[in-house]
Amino acid sequence: MTDQPLVTIITPSFNQARYLEATIQSVILQDYPRIEYTIVDGGSNDGSVDIIKKYEMPLESDSSSYSQGMLSENQKHAVNWWVSEKDKGQTDAINKGFARAKGEILAWINSDDTYEPGAVSAAVKYLQGHPEVGMVYGDCNFINEDGRVIGKFGSAQTNYRLLRQGYAHIPQQTMFFRADLWKQVGPLDPSFYFAMDYDLWTRIAARAEIKYVPQTWANFRLHTSGKTIAADDRCWPEMIRVHYRDGGSFFSIIVAKYYIRKLIAPLWNWRRRRMLKM
Repeated sequence: MTDQPLVTIITPSFNQARYLEATIQSVILQDYPRIEYTIVDGGSNDGSVDIIKKYEMPLESDSSSYSQGMLSENQKHAVNWWVSEKDKGQTDAINKGFARAKGEILAWINSDDTYEPGAVSAAVKYLQGHPEVGMVYGDCNFINEDGRVIGKFGSAQTNYRLLRQGYAHIPQQTMFFRADLWKQVGPLDPSFYFAMDYDLWTRIAARAEIKYVPQTWANFRLHTSGKTIAADDRCWPEMIRVHYRDGGSFFSIIVAKYYIRKLIAPLWNWRRRRMLKM
């Protein structure tokens, strides 16, 4: 037996072959010893499946393969399970992965983002040392298509009250949360395209503390085909849906932020596109 909890990490993906291998490698090279890694692909036709197969757990093996030399010299983990089939999008893929999860701690990393070395160990250490905390998150770099750091995400401590005001300074790429909370509040709402993580954060924060750790745990890739650039205008309307669903008033901070954000959205997206050219 071990007192190190199993961590399940999900990667949802669809036609992201250009970036997928970097994502996979950032997971399998983590120094934390107990990771269950699942990739849920939406039926890609761009070579993604061939990349996944390079890193899958050998069929004839089990977790003992780690100590039997069946993985590469530097590789500490493998893809434990994967599927490539048509689905209903990213939210559906994440739900499908977590439905199979055996871990006590859960996370997902999108197929164009990457973890920093030591991220999983740091997150687990914090959660083990703070049993009252249900979710932990850290700092995150912005990277460009080539993986070069071009900025920093504005991570900051938040809580349920502040989240309900739209103060969502959480980089999804860095969050790790307890599986028992997922069982209480999951799955993700499949009607959300963009703000399913914000919806999850509010539901977790209503039940347990969430904490920010000022350590860089992940990299958020900005590219022209990514949702953050191509469909950012869908985020805040979905956050407002959460607000009204949970009894929020029109006369509230988050609604005011929503209308301000609508006014500055062109400038905001121009700034992010400019970052890609730096």
